[in-house]
Amino acid sequence: MRKKLGKKDYIFIAVLLAVCLAGLCLFYIFFHQNGGQVVVTRDGETYGTYSLSKDQTISIKDGNGYVTNTLVIRNRKAYMESADCPDKLCVRQKSISLVHETIVCLPNKVVVTVENKETLEIDGMAQ
Repeated sequence: MRKKLGKKDYIFIAVLLAVCLAGLCLFYIFFHQNGGQVVVTRDGETYGTYSLSKDQTISIKDGNGYVTNTLVIRNRKAYMESADCPDKLCVRQKSISLVHETIVCLPNKVVVTVENKETLEIDGMAQ
């Protein structure tokens, strides 16, 4: 016993698809923003904040002064050029440029996150 789709079923499917498409468009508009800077943290501490508008190479050093990772910022994108970790997963990650994108190097405890320059240090819960 199969029931055929009626006119109301097709209208429901069309409305459902329209709502999903509208939600996707809103998500893209509000959350797909180019970042202005990258924040590098090492072992949970802020290592540095660097502008995406300036091409540069950052050597990320451990506590002993040994370079563990090399971050490159070029053409408003950041990528990990080299790392001394055994798996090199951070080097194989894609370039990042959009707000909240990250590159993570777990063995060296390095995290690179894209932010807007207007991002506040204290969130609403901490105030």
